[in-house]
Amino acid sequence: MRRTAPAALLTAWAVACAPAADGPALHVFEGSTMGTTFAVRVVAEGLGEARLAALREGVGQVLARIDERMSTWRPESELSRFNRHRSTEPFPVSADTLAVFRHALEISELTGGAFDVTVAPLVDAWGFGPAGRPAAFPDSTEVERLRAHVGYRQLAIDAQASTIRKSHASVSADLSALAKGYAVDQGAELLRAEGLESYLVEVGGEVRARGHSERGDVWRVGIERPAPGPPVLQRQFPLRDRALATSGDYRNYYELEGRRLSHTIDPRTGEPVAHGLASASVIDPLCVRADALATALEVLGPEDGFALATEHGWAALLVGRQPDGALHERETPAFTALTAED
Repeated sequence: MRRTAPAALLTAWAVACAPAADGPALHVFEGSTMGTTFAVRVVAEGLGEARLAALREGVGQVLARIDERMSTWRPESELSRFNRHRSTEPFPVSADTLAVFRHALEISELTGGAFDVTVAPLVDAWGFGPAGRPAAFPDSTEVERLRAHVGYRQLAIDAQASTIRKSHASVSADLSALAKGYAVDQGAELLRAEGLESYLVEVGGEVRARGHSERGDVWRVGIERPAPGPPVLQRQFPLRDRALATSGDYRNYYELEGRRLSHTIDPRTGEPVAHGLASASVIDPLCVRADALATALEVLGPEDGFALATEHGWAALLVGRQPDGALHERETPAFTALTAED
């Protein structure tokens, strides 16, 4: 239920917004995290080297903390230990992990189970987990066996005790459809707490912006064209004090036995999605929500996804793929309103 390649072309805004000669300085720090890359852009005056170094270290610590708690690839992460916890007794978790599970269950309810972090065993079975690709597809019997242990209602949160309990000991979770978005939010909140008013934080293509760019105008971001090959811009638009996340079928996939398999697994069927929706992008105040909602819409597909997003007033851009390979865009009224040019 996940992508790993960046979906937002942040170079779009970097190229379009050259610094003004007499404006505030642009400070950039970049690196690797959570199996992908991150970039932070801060626009401010009077930041000395010591302050910049402290900000860089602070953001790095936030990202490392979240990865250490929510990675499915780290055997000793909090999430990996939860998945190995073969018991229905409550499992204590950090405030970070609890918050992400709470967002996950909320989005699961809103989307009728199209978003479901307990899809982890199916992600593994189809070859998109740490174990890698299988030699053959799981057959229908195996899929049904695994589906018996999938279902967000098999998780119960006790916020006061900061615990999560499974109703069946074999239930496991994959938070990768929210963790990067949550990391973006936490990085942005750190910068806000430091008194900064203009910045853009990006992790693996998920992004959150506040304030203005180095030119004094609104930040601009881009959506990648959902097609194989080098990244190409599909669409660019202003992002005003919001977050953007995109889910798509065009980077993380493989072919086996003549079949193209997307990493996006539909928890309701137990199989990779096979409809014509190439990518779904969502704008929301919180990147963790945008991240999860984009995945849910990618599961639901071009018609059901668009209908649900419109019903709830979500700002969504869906890029569909026609049988001849041509792409077409469809955006909700909320997306149109939020991305209108000044």
